Amino acid sequence: MKKKTIFTILLTSIVLGGAFTIVNSKYIANAEQTSNVQLSDIETHWAKGTINKAVQLGYTAGYPDGTFKPNSNVTRAEFIKMTVEALKLPVETNTGGAWYEIYVNSAKKAELVVTSDFKSGDLNSPMTRKEMSRLAARAIAEKTTDDTKWMYLATKNGLITGLGAGELGETKNTTRAQSVTIIDRILTVNAGGTLPVDKYAVASAEVVWHGTNIFTVMPEVFTSNDPTKKDQDAELWKKDLMKITSKDGDWSGEVYSVIAIDLADPSDPNLKLIPPISKLKWQNNSSTSLAEGIPVSKWKDSYLIYYNNEIIYNKAPKHYASYLKHVPLSFTGTTNDRMAFRNGTLNRVAFVFKDTPLDQPIFLLPKKGWSQNSRLKIKISAPAVSSYFVAENYLLEIDGPYYKKY
Repeated sequence: MKKKTIFTILLTSIVLGGAFTIVNSKYIANAEQTSNVQLSDIETHWAKGTINKAVQLGYTAGYPDGTFKPNSNVTRAEFIKMTVEALKLPVETNTGGAWYEIYVNSAKKAELVVTSDFKSGDLNSPMTRKEMSRLAARAIAEKTTDDTKWMYLATKNGLITGLGAGELGETKNTTRAQSVTIIDRILTVNAGGTLPVDKYAVASAEVVWHGTNIFTVMPEVFTSNDPTKKDQDAELWKKDLMKITSKDGDWSGEVYSVIAIDLADPSDPNLKLIPPISKLKWQNNSSTSLAEGIPVSKWKDSYLIYYNNEIIYNKAPKHYASYLKHVPLSFTGTTNDRMAFRNGTLNRVAFVFKDTPLDQPIFLLPKKGWSQNSRLKIKISAPAVSSYFVAENYLLEIDGPYYKKY
């Protein structure tokens, strides 16, 4: 039988949803050069091109009625099978168990799946976006022992984009259209290609991973300036120190997240976390009694750093400043002309307030026009009135762009 005839039979079988579901790739030199697979329910779907390509490459197929059902959920087993076939991993002969066992075994041998991945339900349950991120990141050889980091790795590599405004939807189910789109991106990366990245999704995923997005939003600020440690700066953040208790145990507080907001980006989704910019001022005088402040709105080419926090308890108000409504957090290391700062030039990090000084857990840093007198440090502390009760945790110590090692 001639190759052209074989290809026609196989393609016809796929369209009709027949027994043949795997197309030998040697008959498809380029999916763009072949006829589109005629699936009746994808004509106006956003993933039409990717679905056609996936069917033509043979790792998925339509249903017998000529539909693809792009918005239907994909199960864990189905996603694993499609990934295994797309990556052309070796598969054993069916041993008589569930239809998906041979694909799961293949995925485990390739370290795409581990036994602990699915703690609830079976492999016929819908695949969540978090579960998909884990498998997808492993498929491009990413590794981590921190289960909260998989979505960060997947979004940072462009494998997964958000659902809009930085929403990750980790617990939401994956559709058939989304699944073939992710697999297509895996194949692109493994072939040496690069993908566009959803910066809002990466920032949200970084917060899920370790409680901050500063390395995604402000990479030029929080940098070690060491080319040998590229992409490792974010590992310096100390998530385990974001809760602090005084030495005597009478005061405790926790910072849940440290969020950078780009004021030059009016679409930054984290603007919703803070009061309107028009109502915020930065404090240009250290005296809380002389704090008329400078409108933040005049310094749009800047970053806001907001931290979500809670004072868990204060059993000794005399020892720990009861007037403070926020866990004390400091951001040090920036410096410049102090007189210019007092006269209204934002040239270093500044406190931000709304009505009265210290009423907001927010800092402001211009993108340009500042320098350093030390490494950049972010720490939290117990608000002790005596050094005897002092306790402090350094969340980050990093060189920064202007630090000079003497």
